[in-house]
Amino acid sequence: MLFDSVVDAIGHTPLVRLRLDAPAGVEVFAKLECQNLFGMKDRVARNIILTAKRTGALPDGAAIVESSSGTMALGVALVGRALGHPVHIVTDPRIDEITLAKLRSLGCEVHIVEAMTGTGWQGARLELLAQLRAELPGAFWPDQYGNPDNPAGYRALAAELLDDLGGFDVLVGSVGSGGSLCGTARQLRTTLPALRVVGVDSVGSVLFGQPDQPGRKQSGLGNSLMPGNLDRRLIDEVHWLNDLEAFTATRDLARDQQIFAGNTSGSVYRLLRHLAARATPGTKIVGILPDRGDRYTRTIYDDAYWTEHRVDRQVPATAPVTITPGQVAERWSRAEEIERSADRQRLLFVESNTTGTGMLALRLTRDLGLTPVLLTNSPERYPDVAGTGCEVVTCDTNSAAALRQAVRAGWRREEIAGVATTSDFYLPAVAELATLLGLPGNSVESMTACRNKAVTRARLAEAGVRQPRFAILTDPAQAPEAVARVGLPCVVKPADDSGSNHVLLCSTAEQAVAQSRVILAERVNVRGQATAGTVLVEEYLDGPEFSVETFSWAGEVHCVGVTQKHLAGPPHFVEHGHVFPAAVPPHVANELSGAARRAVRAVGLTSGAAHTEVRLTPEGAAVIEVNGRLAGGMIPELVRLSTGIHLLQEQLRAALGRPPRLNRTPTKAAAIRFLLPDRAGTFSHVSGTGAAQALEGVRHVTVTARPEQRVEPARNAYHRLGYVIAEGESPDAAAQLCAKAHDELTIVLRERDT
Repeated sequence: MLFDSVVDAIGHTPLVRLRLDAPAGVEVFAKLECQNLFGMKDRVARNIILTAKRTGALPDGAAIVESSSGTMALGVALVGRALGHPVHIVTDPRIDEITLAKLRSLGCEVHIVEAMTGTGWQGARLELLAQLRAELPGAFWPDQYGNPDNPAGYRALAAELLDDLGGFDVLVGSVGSGGSLCGTARQLRTTLPALRVVGVDSVGSVLFGQPDQPGRKQSGLGNSLMPGNLDRRLIDEVHWLNDLEAFTATRDLARDQQIFAGNTSGSVYRLLRHLAARATPGTKIVGILPDRGDRYTRTIYDDAYWTEHRVDRQVPATAPVTITPGQVAERWSRAEEIERSADRQRLLFVESNTTGTGMLALRLTRDLGLTPVLLTNSPERYPDVAGTGCEVVTCDTNSAAALRQAVRAGWRREEIAGVATTSDFYLPAVAELATLLGLPGNSVESMTACRNKAVTRARLAEAGVRQPRFAILTDPAQAPEAVARVGLPCVVKPADDSGSNHVLLCSTAEQAVAQSRVILAERVNVRGQATAGTVLVEEYLDGPEFSVETFSWAGEVHCVGVTQKHLAGPPHFVEHGHVFPAAVPPHVANELSGAARRAVRAVGLTSGAAHTEVRLTPEGAAVIEVNGRLAGGMIPELVRLSTGIHLLQEQLRAALGRPPRLNRTPTKAAAIRFLLPDRAGTFSHVSGTGAAQALEGVRHVTVTARPEQRVEPARNAYHRLGYVIAEGESPDAAAQLCAKAHDELTIVLRERDT
């Protein structure tokens, strides 16, 4: 197999069938991760370092500093040096001379701490690492224990196992940082939901509720600190081995299977033999063997070492004893009843709508039994957040590296249940975080396709979904040619904005050129993100506009319903009202929902809500936009009043991996009318709210504008000042009542000074 570099050669390790005493039909396999160039952690180092370079966390030529006494040090040295970075390794006196020689030969600077602290050797190493980072400005710390790119690095390992076996029943692995077993298991369970995961720890490790014994001799598994990447929810059963049991099993592995490995591999081998002997016919068991034995020749494979360090005086067990919480493991022990999370689960929100569904989503999170956390770069943007009871974390939400760092610093992996947003601008960021953490959600590619309407158009065209003719431009000078291709009148809009901002119906090529200049002049959007610098020129389709609310789950795209949309007059596309469900014949509803389903599949949405805008023309339904999120404009509230389906709650459930509850049909209808200013001025108040609210069937009269707010004639959704929502027995009845309530309201402005 040919590779262009040693970095590319990482992975692709052998999977070997073991010869064990087991019932007929039981198969046991060992994944020889020890056959990587230096060991299993080569995968981790590659993923962490390449991701850091991609996100900007590791600039070219910057130093890499890591704490490790074994294979992670070698993996960082391999990848870091191959990519041209200075590498500093912080270790302790337990490091073996072979590893030390390898590190120095690779060109690393090795720093050895002199004594352990109250939290063992690991604590001492981390103190020295912090000192080095202060002395090396800009240095990057891979942080194998807390960096979610550690477990993410094992997705390739999971894929290799599936390619080789198709499926299996039990996965066995050692637990140290939590990365290998949790990362592999999390990925495998997306395909093998019934997979049983068994972890092996060392006696004297704190990972599963045991007291710390810093003097243990095993390396590569166990810990005196609780690592951020350990997710105990993924582990069904844990075993503890003392040093003698682990070392003996390691020698057994070499003698029985001719695999010369380290104690992590030996510990896994002990469990493989035990589980295989008790398995039912047809069971397939896989064990991950992380490290090779060359660096243990003077410890595990040296009788004198056993005597000097009293390893041979420990008491072994021939089978595990089952212990309960509070019992201390001194020799081979097992437990299924383990501590899996000490803190309440959190649902992380990367920004949010500032009002409406944004704040409601935070409150609903508590109803689901979780703590909401709002990650934001501007807490002042959310004046009502205090009433939601959520935690607020300030970080640069427009930086992938800063978001990753905030998550790493804030919570252990097992404390995070999901990640979400109600803001269109942060859908790709949420998808990237969800992918990183192995959480439910849509792919980064699908979210990017929804955010960038030029990409949406390309995806729809590839799938043969009917849509307007379109042209994409990045320079106003391209507008005349685009108009000639599309025809007049045409719609000119930015590829990646929201709320119909800068969307204009143009009747001449000159107008299209001018609007393109306006769009391209904006380099950042309202959230401070760089714009795509792309303009769409689209055919104007005349006909009523609808939106189709869908929900994707388990390979199906479920249609929740069709919304009738009412737009203010051209040249802008301001929505002044909606009615749900739309008053259309069943065959029309089917045509609209069919177009939406095809569009959702075309852009690759697989999880949660989508809001697809469709125009009904004489030639049939044509897709205008596909939004990979809940509808805005309070449409979810109309759906709730009409059907009882709480779409926002179901969207939160989807972010947690919980199946949606959508099997309801409309029993009535609901409508909304927005308060839109018709002139510029300073907002004072809205009169008539009491009379509007008093009308039977009116459910909400809400003013979102604040006193002294400057307003202007509505050109996009951001110019709305409030809304009224009413329900009725039919779409027409709901719309009429909503219009009546709206007529009771008067926007009072103080005229702008001239």
